[in-house]
Amino acid sequence: MVPELTRRGTLHAETRARSTRSLPPMSEDDVQGGIAPLARAPRPLDPRVRIGHVHLRTADIDRIRGFYVDILGFDVVGEGRDIPGWGTVGDVLFVSAGGYHHHLGFNTWKSKDGGPQPDGVTGLHHVAIAYPTRAALADAYARLHEVGWPIRQATDHGTHEAIYLSDPDGNAVELMWDRDPGEWPLDEHGHLRGDMGADLDLDALLRELG
Repeated sequence: MVPELTRRGTLHAETRARSTRSLPPMSEDDVQGGIAPLARAPRPLDPRVRIGHVHLRTADIDRIRGFYVDILGFDVVGEGRDIPGWGTVGDVLFVSAGGYHHHLGFNTWKSKDGGPQPDGVTGLHHVAIAYPTRAALADAYARLHEVGWPIRQATDHGTHEAIYLSDPDGNAVELMWDRDPGEWPLDEHGHLRGDMGADLDLDALLRELG
């Protein structure tokens, strides 16, 4: 057993050395932040990789449309009723901002009229929607405030400001705005400081709108 462990450790070290030599060069356009990783992947992927979209199960397409489209303001780029999928038929909705093919997708194939995900199971914790400016985040909060949508938590994480809520299906949603990476709280090694953050002043956020 010990020789096997030693051999694996050697192989892992060799892999790390090869991967470090083959790291892709990064330009200013590639960098998504200034954080030094606590542990770099043995075979790092392209630094420009981003999360493209999230597809969620919903109990009711019309209800979820009312939230993401009518309140938050996403555009509908695709919608259908009684669409075949996953061995059944159901309703689908795809929404986006800025003409993207879709940032969020929803379907009722396995979830029509279903309840929210219960505690005690694995799965998605929350979806984060990134706004380009602090004023845009303020606009999102104003839209929720106008209709009395409950806010679960509002936090200044240092790297970003975040507003947490639940959508009509009970999915946790984070509305957030990233600070400039030069303002992120890093330690002397360039690692992100592990601070969950202080409460975000929502009244002050609204003042961004003038």
